Amino acid sequence: MTRTDAPKPQRRTQEQRSSEMRTRLLDATIDCLVEYGYAGTTTPRVAERAGVTRGAQVHHFGSKTDLVVAAISHLAQRRAETAMREMDRVVVGTDPVDAALAFLWELHQGPLFIATAELWVAGRTDPVLASAMEKVEPFVNNAVLMAVARFVPDEMRRKEARDFVYTAMDALRGILVANFIDADSERAHRRWRRACVHLRGIANAALKKVDSLD
Repeated sequence: MTRTDAPKPQRRTQEQRSSEMRTRLLDATIDCLVEYGYAGTTTPRVAERAGVTRGAQVHHFGSKTDLVVAAISHLAQRRAETAMREMDRVVVGTDPVDAALAFLWELHQGPLFIATAELWVAGRTDPVLASAMEKVEPFVNNAVLMAVARFVPDEMRRKEARDFVYTAMDALRGILVANFIDADSERAHRRWRRACVHLRGIANAALKKVDSLD
């Protein structure tokens, strides 16, 4: 094929360009939540981070609330995708409970959890944000449960197993949020390992109870 015969790259449609612009703005919003917190996340900062003009940002999202509410859904999608992707990186081995707890720890590391925590706290006094977060959390939690089911596929059908995962996440999130005021990743990990000792006790007792009923 000669150079003149080479196919020309297809031009993006207006819809594609608009979708890409929205994604850039939403990703930039998440970045700003991590770097500046909710209070410091302003529309000019988001536009600058996304590399777009203020006019382009206002065209897609007329206010900070519009922008952040849309970012909540975008963030939930990224959290769910991460849960499904990360589960393939954990080696189950002979101890599925330990593998599940290790998975939860890894899943809550990094900027996505920090951005989520910022929105949880902001939602305490902002009913619009609270409502948006309330809608997406079941979607994310279901993705986490589906991922954990890889380690204990038979047990995740039981309510006790699902409750265990929620309890583990509650403990882990509390540890990580408390660690925000004096960031020390090793201390947070120590506290999580200590919590895991108690969580494993709960899991072992529940498994024994199930075995006795079978």
